[in-house]
This record gives sequence, structure tokens and C-alpha cells, in this order.
Amino acid sequence: MAQTAIDLPVREMAPDGKAQFGKALYKEFLFGPTWRNLNHGSFGAIPRAIQAKLRGYQDQVEATPDSFIFYTYPNLLDESRAAVAQLLHVPTETVVFVNNATAGVNTVLHNLVWHADGRDEILYFDTIYGGCGKTIDYILEARSPRVSSRCIPLSYPCADATVLAAFESAVAASLASGKRPRLAFYDVVTSLPGVRFPFEAITAACKAHGILSLIDGAQGIGLVALDLGTLDPDFFVSNCHKWLHAPRGCAVFHVPVRNQHLIRTTLPTSHGFVPTDDGKARFNPLPPSAKSAFVNNFEFVGTTDNSPYLCVKDSIKWRDEVLGGEEAILAYQNALAREGGKRVAEILGTGVMDNEERTMTECAMVNVALPVAVGDSGDEGPWPVVALEESGAATAWMLQTLIKDYETFIRVFVYRGRWWARLSAQVYLDEEDFEWAGQTLKELCARVVKGEFM
Repeated sequence: MAQTAIDLPVREMAPDGKAQFGKALYKEFLFGPTWRNLNHGSFGAIPRAIQAKLRGYQDQVEATPDSFIFYTYPNLLDESRAAVAQLLHVPTETVVFVNNATAGVNTVLHNLVWHADGRDEILYFDTIYGGCGKTIDYILEARSPRVSSRCIPLSYPCADATVLAAFESAVAASLASGKRPRLAFYDVVTSLPGVRFPFEAITAACKAHGILSLIDGAQGIGLVALDLGTLDPDFFVSNCHKWLHAPRGCAVFHVPVRNQHLIRTTLPTSHGFVPTDDGKARFNPLPPSAKSAFVNNFEFVGTTDNSPYLCVKDSIKWRDEVLGGEEAILAYQNALAREGGKRVAEILGTGVMDNEERTMTECAMVNVALPVAVGDSGDEGPWPVVALEESGAATAWMLQTLIKDYETFIRVFVYRGRWWARLSAQVYLDEEDFEWAGQTLKELCARVVKGEFM
């Protein structure tokens, strides 16, 4: 099949040194000379300019540890909080930083006080990230019988209206069974498969039903446009070290003022915690502060390297000054994912996971079906089949072989009887990278069919 041209918005190299998207930017990042970074969505990546900022903050703290940690760090942290708050369209007083999205989710779930009548229920979708699903499992185990959970099944691809209808049905079922749907947990962009979730519609539904909304934006900021001021979720966390080009690990944690009293402590509890018993005054070595109890709680959570938090303002500035700002970045990434995904599917002779409205691909990640099925010998359809009991070994072999033989990593996974490849579009990639990915996956699948994984 002939290669189709990919129409992408491109920033030309300007006299002021602003970079062009694609190959011209690859050298600005820290990848090895032969590595193709097609899985940005898992761990992110930082440009050299941000690495220099990170090392600079680390050098400052080593030069004068007490002075920096007690007095300089809080001011620099406030600058990053202000910068990310502006990007999310919320007041600075509503944002703090945690290590990663999972930490933010745990902070909410461990802080909420569940009613003693045992009627509280957590609603979540079966596309939940595994670590967060296990957090819910633990909360149920530790807080039983005060809280239960209800999983909402989805079958992708499906329309956003189908997702919303499934949520409404789950709410109705919860109420009909005598439960109290207390909290809904859902994503901005799900992990596997990597598709844009209708988080705006679910948030509105939560408001209508009086249900607390907890949004996991592990894949969020820097990946899709976010206006939390308008959306107004109850809790929101998003990794800055993925799509915002901040160092690992760093996530913004947004809690509106109305809900900050619900977040009593950080994980772990540290000097910012204020006991309800005023008689338990304990020594606090930190300088006095006029900031809110919520902000103070998260400003110092034990001794750890929080330099990545300080780089958030620098990452936002770099994206604005070098890449032309968020609108230009998102336009390039989304177009590359959509058109690049089509090209990979053409090479493989398969298709892209999307719905008729094409809302599932309104982000910089795309899922392409591989030309191999999972199942029994009678289930092959048009594709060669690998037996279900061998699919785990085949998947592990593919992931390791991509690294060893092809010097890349593509998140290959099984979803509803088919193998899929999740690809991430980024400012340092272009159409040639997706062409290469398609040819690589085609060769890899041929090797699977031959039984090399055995």
C-alpha cells in the first residue's frame, strides 16, 4: 500500500531560535543516539534545558542545605504553583505538588472519612489504572464495612454517550441496592487502551448527583487542553513529568478550597498536619508561614528531592518560548497521533481504536490493532491466532524484543481478544517515526506467528 502523506502543523525555525517540531527537536532531549522514544506516555522525557535547571536547583540545595530548604525552596515552589495554576485556570491556593498521580489518588482515598452506616460506595470504570484499582481494593479491605465499590464495565470502542449512560446506570443501580454513591473515580485519558475519556461529561453528571469526583490525570496536563476552573472537579491530579516535560516524579494536585478540609494529611504525615486537639502542640522546625493549612501541609513532606517541582515553571516557560505554547504543541501532537496511527494501521492492514465521533483519539496517544488474534484455533477470523494460554508469554517476548532488537519500546497489550499497540506522539517525533513503528510492528508480529516467543 502506498504511503499517504501526513498533514501536520509545523513550526518553522525562526530567527529567534525557536525550534521546529519533529526531528529538529530530538537532539534537544537526552535520548541515546539509536533509541526511538515511542512510549512517552509512560514515563515522559525532559529536554536538556530542563535538565540544566534541575541540576541547578540540586546544586543550590547542596551549597546551603538549611538556607535553601527553609527559605529559598518555599518561594521557588510558590512560583511553580502559580505557573501551573495559571495553565489549569485555577487559583494558586488550590494547587500543590505530589510525587505522582498515584500518590494524589492515594491521598484522597486515604483522607476521606466514610460513613459508619456502610452505605458509601466508590464508582470506577474497568479501564482504571492497575495501581489505582489496587488502592481501591486496599481501602475496601482497611475500611470495611464502611465502604464498598462498584466497577462499571466498558467495551471499547464506544461513543462518549455510551460511557455516560453506563455511569448513569451504575448510579441508579447503586441507589437501588441501598448504597450511597459517594465518590466517582475516572481518567482524563485512560492508560490501556490509551484513549481520551469523556471526563467533562462524567464530572457534570457527578455534580448533578451530588457525587464527589476524583479525576486521575496521570495522562493529562500537556496532553489535552484542561480548564479546571470551568470543569470544577472535586479532586484532580495530573503528572507533570509525562506530557509537560518536567522531571520525574512530579504531579500537580488540585483541590478546590471547598474541599481542602477533607484532605487532613499528606502521605506520609509531616509537619504541616494540624491535629484537631489544640492541646497537642508539637515542635515544628519550619519557618512560620501565613499560607493556608492545605498549602502548608504539602510544602514539606519529609526530606526528599523535590527539585522536579521547582522545574514546572521552567518547563512551562520552555514550552512557551521554544515550542510556541500549549495550543501549538497540542495541535502538532494530536495531528501526528491521528495521522501517524492511520499510517501504522495501513502498514499492518488493521485499524485504529476509535468511535464514530472520533473523540477517543482527541489526544496524543493512539491504539493500533496488531494483525494477530488471541484465542482458540476456531476463533482466528482473518488473523493468525496465538492460544490464550500463550498470550502472556508472547506479550512479554514482544516487549523485551522491542528493546533488545529494535531499541525502542511500544506498549503492546491484549484487549478483548486482540493485540494492540499504544503509540505516543510527541514534539520530537514525526511521520517517519510512525512509518518505522509500523514496519517494526509488522516484522515483530511475523516473528510471533512463527513462534519465536516459544
